[in-house]
Amino acid sequence: MRGGGNMNNMMKQMQKMQKDMAKAQEELKDKRLEGTAGGGMVTVIANGHKEILEVNIKEEVVDPEDIEMLQDLVLTATNEALKNVDELVNKDMGKFTKGLNIPGLF
Repeated sequence: MRGGGNMNNMMKQMQKMQKDMAKAQEELKDKRLEGTAGGGMVTVIANGHKEILEVNIKEEVVDPEDIEMLQDLVLTATNEALKNVDELVNKDMGKFTKGLNIPGLF
């Protein structure tokens, strides 16, 4: 019955991978990703858990007559920051699933 050892080994590898994935997931919280709009007039910083940490708006872009433009810039910068988070997560977490074909994992 050689198959049992092989299965045991695979289970250990899966447990290690789960632990490594959990650690990588936790480390994402400390990563800071930036999105900008309007040539740097608006900057949004998010962490790897998609929490917005900062919104910085340069004074010269604040125009009481054109609130819509400012709102658009904030939206654009926020979406860019979140897109950068997605790319980082796919890169960081993708290394765990590369070569594995487990349906429903990601």
